[in-house]
Amino acid sequence: MIATNTLVSFFLETRQRTEDICKPLEIEDYVVQPIVDVSPPKWHLGHTSWFFEEFILKPHKPDYQLFHEDFAFVFNSYYENVGKRVIRNDRGNLSRPGVAKVYDYRHYVTNEMKEFLSEDISEELKEILLIGIHHEKQHQELLTTDIKYVLGNNPLLPKYNDSFDENPLQNFQQEWLQFNEGIYEIGHNNSEEFCYDNELGRHKVFLHDYKISNKLITNAEYLEFINADGYKDFNLWHAEGLDWVKLNNISAPMYWHKINDVWHQYTLMGLQKLNLQAPVSHLSYFEAFAFAQWKQCRLPTEFEWEAAQENFKWGSRWEWTESAYLPYPGYTKAPGAIGEYNGKFMVNQKVLRGGSVATSPKHTRATYRNFFQTNLRWQFTGLRLAK
Repeated sequence: MIATNTLVSFFLETRQRTEDICKPLEIEDYVVQPIVDVSPPKWHLGHTSWFFEEFILKPHKPDYQLFHEDFAFVFNSYYENVGKRVIRNDRGNLSRPGVAKVYDYRHYVTNEMKEFLSEDISEELKEILLIGIHHEKQHQELLTTDIKYVLGNNPLLPKYNDSFDENPLQNFQQEWLQFNEGIYEIGHNNSEEFCYDNELGRHKVFLHDYKISNKLITNAEYLEFINADGYKDFNLWHAEGLDWVKLNNISAPMYWHKINDVWHQYTLMGLQKLNLQAPVSHLSYFEAFAFAQWKQCRLPTEFEWEAAQENFKWGSRWEWTESAYLPYPGYTKAPGAIGEYNGKFMVNQKVLRGGSVATSPKHTRATYRNFFQTNLRWQFTGLRLAK
């Protein structure tokens, strides 16, 4: 296990990065919640602090004094074991506590943690601390994508900053990588590296012969699908996906804007002309599936993706797979609230693999299993074809 002093540095580095993400914001940006899936930046700042207070400081720091007795109610997310909470779609209605008070809370928890960690802690507590650090890293990505949604749905389309390049190019030729039928091992097996419990249970899977692209689908390729009336061809879509398209009047990826017959994309650096060579992003699973059908291909399963990932570059887009989010063989939830972290969501969701331009450093790995509902697309989600 990692030495305590190394963990403390990792903890402090992570806490600082969350605040750095918020530095370009105006004070009004901290409170906005346009849709239920997007939480206000202020809430992320408080929730990631509450996690350390609830699971480390309260049960383990002698004579720990709560910063505020109501903050557990305000900043608990979905942990039924911990108690009542503000319902998710009401987070944007919390004008109080104010942003300054939330930062006070955040710094209070950080300082209390520093004091608590000044002495060595048990291996069990180190594991909880690591979960808390990576939990905050997950929220850093959510914070970034939530900020993009908040600003990207402002009629003025304001920029976040001048440095967040969300469209790295793939400067190599597309190739189909061939993999032979056989038995492959899937799942996390590095005891020296952190992982979540949903990655555990390394096991064997049988895969048929398959090919997988070394390259993500680009905006140019997706634009061909749009111009071919792919959104109108019911033969390409799941029934639920077609209903979603019609109900929400979907005709392009999120953040695409056609201005004077020219496609633009809202990015964190503001509205820009669509970069045709960049990997397409902000697609739902429904759209990724329909595009694959149009190309007479399919999405890879998460097992095909993991077996092949050493042979291609990944990390700029979360990649939709054809796999339902299910437990690996032998999976068991941890007792108590920590057990609510992954297992309770193993229903009605698809697995995404890789990472994105918004994923925090030192967080993702080849076995990482992200998961979202099929209609969601505010993350940097794209696709890689298989056949």
